[in-house]
Amino acid sequence: MPIKKQFIKTKPVCKVTFSVAAKAASHASVVGDFNNWNVAEGALSKLKNGTFKGVFDLAKDAAYEFKYVIDGVFVNEPEADSFKWNAFARNENGVLVV
Repeated sequence: MPIKKQFIKTKPVCKVTFSVAAKAASHASVVGDFNNWNVAEGALSKLKNGTFKGVFDLAKDAAYEFKYVIDGVFVNEPEADSFKWNAFARNENGVLVV
């Protein structure tokens, strides 16, 4: 499952796990509204099976535009909650609703 959401009852946050398969890649990050599109802040760890994975605490009751950056190439998550046209990027971004 590419995106897993775990809502925390005692805090106004949702633990979101991002996973992207990229066996041939050296680096992968998730960037979006939640980290100011900062590649370093969204760095994902590579697992032995070639999947990159990371867990982030995001504020609940919000929607965030995001993309993966795999070896410098922006990639959408096909299983995002929805997609939104972004005039700055001149492309669609995935949308995550928590």
